[in-house]
Amino acid sequence: MATGADVRDILELGGGDNDAGPISKKDIINSDKKKAKKATETLTFKRPEGMHREVYALLYSDKNLLSCRDAPPLLPSDTTQGYRTVKAKLGCKRVRPWKWMPFTNPARRDGAIFHHWRRVAEEGKDYPFARFNKTVQVPVYSEQEYQMYLHDDGWTKAETDHLFDLCKRFDLRFIVIHDRYDHQQYRKRSVEDLKERYYNICGKLTKVRAVTGSEPKIYIFDAGHERRRKEQLERLFNRTPEQVAEEEYLIQELRKIETRKKEREKKAQDLQKLITAADTTTEMRRAERKATKKKLPQKRETEKPTVPETAGIKFPDFKSAGVTLRSQRMKLPSSVGQKKIKAIEQILTEQGVDLNPMPTEDIVQMFNELRSDLVLVYELKQAHANCEYEQQMLRHRYDALLKAGGAATPQGEGVTPDGQVWPGADDIKTEAKEQIIDVVGAPLTPNSRKRRESASSSSSIKKVKKP
Repeated sequence: MATGADVRDILELGGGDNDAGPISKKDIINSDKKKAKKATETLTFKRPEGMHREVYALLYSDKNLLSCRDAPPLLPSDTTQGYRTVKAKLGCKRVRPWKWMPFTNPARRDGAIFHHWRRVAEEGKDYPFARFNKTVQVPVYSEQEYQMYLHDDGWTKAETDHLFDLCKRFDLRFIVIHDRYDHQQYRKRSVEDLKERYYNICGKLTKVRAVTGSEPKIYIFDAGHERRRKEQLERLFNRTPEQVAEEEYLIQELRKIETRKKEREKKAQDLQKLITAADTTTEMRRAERKATKKKLPQKRETEKPTVPETAGIKFPDFKSAGVTLRSQRMKLPSSVGQKKIKAIEQILTEQGVDLNPMPTEDIVQMFNELRSDLVLVYELKQAHANCEYEQQMLRHRYDALLKAGGAATPQGEGVTPDGQVWPGADDIKTEAKEQIIDVVGAPLTPNSRKRRESASSSSSIKKVKKP
């Protein structure tokens, strides 16, 4: 009688601790799945940690041999089969015969014969790569055309024929043409001279042979411009390292001057905006006062007070739907800097004004107008201080020039009724130059101003001492 072990041996089931036990129906039904699971477990190989998936897929190991996979290709392929090489797809059709046959290249004129493999069906056909032999169409002129239109005192007909022969041989490669030009038999010509002669003849022939009533396109070669361009390139190439460094330094200084000039223009525009804003604010306030005087007291209760457009701070308008707090209208916008906010708080604290008053309708409007006016005053004070500082420095420089010119009054200087000596023409020119430099130069600091004042005074003293 067959036991469980015999049945397992016949069905090729794995044994183990359960060999002596009875065999179940589940073991017989799932025998194929266990075999497949066992086979896959023997072929699996875990990817090492830290290795990328693409690198692991390139490996050629025993796993690839067992799974009958080919080795990865050495060259990249555009197939959709991944890293597997493409195998030849052999069909049932008859193979087309090939033959070792001679051929000639129409681009060659020496009659050379070459051999290559070619299909028998294509025997007798032209060489397929002959269509890539492109040549330049060099115009040909007759003796009569040359005497009538192309004659030039600086060129003979033989020299012109030699030039056009070289242009046809070397496909208008003028560097090669200049190298192969016969300078012993003819005059020595440059590349620009050869180009100018060739394109002048082409233009004249195109104009003469054109159909009446049509305007042909004529290429004009500017030989003078080409010579100047090459001369400039040669000078640029022959620069010394010191000249290159000096040019880079001058370019950097020019950029600095341009940036400083833009900053100065921007400051001037901001100052003009502040002045305009102050004027418009005062005019609006006057107009509002006149309008409020003319209004009746009954209409004041019904109408809401209009908020004038402030020039210092533009507070946001809460026009969205929903409930909003009136105190939100007193919040300063993010465009106001920290310095201005601290200045506003300091002024309000000094004047005894509460920083967070009760947000009624009138108080919110008046409190916003007050802070807007404070910001405007703060900006005007800063602009006024800057202008005063520059005016003071210019005054000191002018006084230094007067003191330097008071020792000896050269010719061309005048004396005011108060006894002060006006600077002469030379001093005025130097002063104008210094002012121009100050306009585009760096912002004046106390040390730089002192150095410039001493330099200007010393220059004026030197002019006075000259006989």
